[in-house]
Amino acid sequence: MTMQTRVFIVHMLPTLASRLLAKAKEVGMMSEGYVWILTNGITDLLSSVDSSIVASSMQGLLGIKTYIPDTPILDNFMVRWKKKFQQDNPSIFNPTLNIFGYWAYDAARALAMVVEEMGAANFTFQMLKASTDVTDLDNIGVSQNGQKLLQGLANTTFMGLAGNFSLVDGQLESSVFQIVNINGNAARGIGFWTLENGLRRDLSSVRTSRYSTLKSNLRSIIWPGDLTSVPKGWEIPTNGKRLKILVPVKDGFNQFVKVTRDLSTNTSQVTGYCVDIFQAVIEKLPYAVAYDLIPFALPNGSTAGSYNDMIDQVFYQNYDAVVGDTTIIANRSLYVDFTLPYTESGGAMLVPFKDNKSKKAWVFLKPLTWDLWLTTMCFFVFIALVVWTLEHRINDDFRGPTTHQVGTSFWFSFSTMVFAQREKVLSNLARFVVIVWVFVVLILMQSYTASLSSLLVVENLQPTVTDVDQLLKSRENVFPKGSPLVLDISRAILNVTEGPKMTEIENAWLTSKTNCQNSSSSVSSDSLGLDSFWGLFLIAGAAAVFALLIFMVMFIKRNWQEVTSSSGSLWETIVEFGRRFYQRDVNSHTFREGRFRDRGMDDSGNEIAAVETLENTYFPPSSSSNFSQNDDNLTNEQGTPSTEQGLPNWVEEGFPERAILPM
Repeated sequence: MTMQTRVFIVHMLPTLASRLLAKAKEVGMMSEGYVWILTNGITDLLSSVDSSIVASSMQGLLGIKTYIPDTPILDNFMVRWKKKFQQDNPSIFNPTLNIFGYWAYDAARALAMVVEEMGAANFTFQMLKASTDVTDLDNIGVSQNGQKLLQGLANTTFMGLAGNFSLVDGQLESSVFQIVNINGNAARGIGFWTLENGLRRDLSSVRTSRYSTLKSNLRSIIWPGDLTSVPKGWEIPTNGKRLKILVPVKDGFNQFVKVTRDLSTNTSQVTGYCVDIFQAVIEKLPYAVAYDLIPFALPNGSTAGSYNDMIDQVFYQNYDAVVGDTTIIANRSLYVDFTLPYTESGGAMLVPFKDNKSKKAWVFLKPLTWDLWLTTMCFFVFIALVVWTLEHRINDDFRGPTTHQVGTSFWFSFSTMVFAQREKVLSNLARFVVIVWVFVVLILMQSYTASLSSLLVVENLQPTVTDVDQLLKSRENVFPKGSPLVLDISRAILNVTEGPKMTEIENAWLTSKTNCQNSSSSVSSDSLGLDSFWGLFLIAGAAAVFALLIFMVMFIKRNWQEVTSSSGSLWETIVEFGRRFYQRDVNSHTFREGRFRDRGMDDSGNEIAAVETLENTYFPPSSSSNFSQNDDNLTNEQGTPSTEQGLPNWVEEGFPERAILPM
């Protein structure tokens, strides 16, 4: 009971096992948490054990029993055997035969089969030499056919009472065992074990060659103390030795190990990341470990030495272990054993950075990936075409020779990168497209500037040393580490680090704040890709296409009647639309206002104010004008006078002076 383990395997004669289990029951070792397993030497003869002992001292035990299949041969034999046994022993009722009786019958049958095959007449015996000191056994002759008998028995196989009879290396082979759980006065079968398949609930399910040890292949088990859940198999010992574990005392990095001293009670409380990891690992061990955390400190509370001094105390066997942020190095591993590290394994170097004066000529291209550069260039061209389409009919800045129009359009589009465009945008649709595109360009430029700044800083800061081999070649000192591992603790550490408990402990004690840069040997900054800005390009493209659609609908609607009435074929209609699309829109208010301003000077050079009125100003009728249209047709869809109003003719014929008021 003072041991940690609570699992016991009993392998002895049934009579001795009965006495042992009765004593175990008496001292309380048949209660919850204990596991008892009986070998087949006891379970096969369980019927010979007193039923009162089974009922009082063996409840919840597991046993391994040789499996005897129920066959017609066995049933026929038992009927004949009980009848013969009852005749010879009339005072014994309901007799039973155990596995040894079956084996004895099968062995006698095998021997008879071999003798019958060899022939009884062929047996000869040799008498030993006479001597004065002889026993009755010495008077028995020695068979000269012993080797033939052994060979014959080794080659004999048949289906016997206990199953298939076959000798392997002179031993009877048992291929199937039954696992039983003792409840009440009998053993209840919970499964089977075979050499080929391992644990199986039923022999009928043995149809695969896969070996299994899953407990789900067994039926439910009632353990000692009527416990249905599986006992963990160990407990804290009643008088076991408590481990004395040292923890470091230091001023900095208290998140790893922190020792708080209570002067009133002269006790110390140990907390921290390393302590929580240690406690979680102890809980994962398959056995109990009692321990005391002892600070490595002087009576006044200050540290008693360095980490090497603390490790020496373990080497001198003054203490059992050390828990803390102890570095694994080769020299220390010669004296003590280290467990598997529970933080990220590997080596790290803290080195200064040097300023790399060499500048790369094409570093300005690195902030953006090639696909983002290409997409941006395509959109600059696309926006230039859209603005020209929307502006060239009403804006003199986008008219003139072809080369001038192309140059002006591209100049306007690309100058939005630095917001230096000088050309005015007169169309509301073009203004809408430009506003959206300027917003996209603003985000692109800000992102480009930030990424380029980051790249320039990164390019200038390079570590003076990039790997451990370089230090070795330069004969610098390096901490090479060896890690001989303690098996159980290391396995428990793996269980903790792979589970959610590790994350909880890290979140409780460690933060992501650091004053050091990334530990990688080459510091880099990722370029910006198209996947970060495709949404912006989608918005800009959709806005431009939307504006083009509105413009084309308005243009076709305004010119449809005149073009279709004067054109014949489809091709002529298309050509006429193209000619009108390329021409100046003289009816646009932008050109009309320009003419008004040109005529707003009198002969003496004095300024006069030109006022354009569309609704309240009266224009005299003329032969070339047509006022049969509705008032709604006085303006087109963009708010400019339509071509049907004849307003340009009035302007050219001298009627505008009626709308000119002197200043």
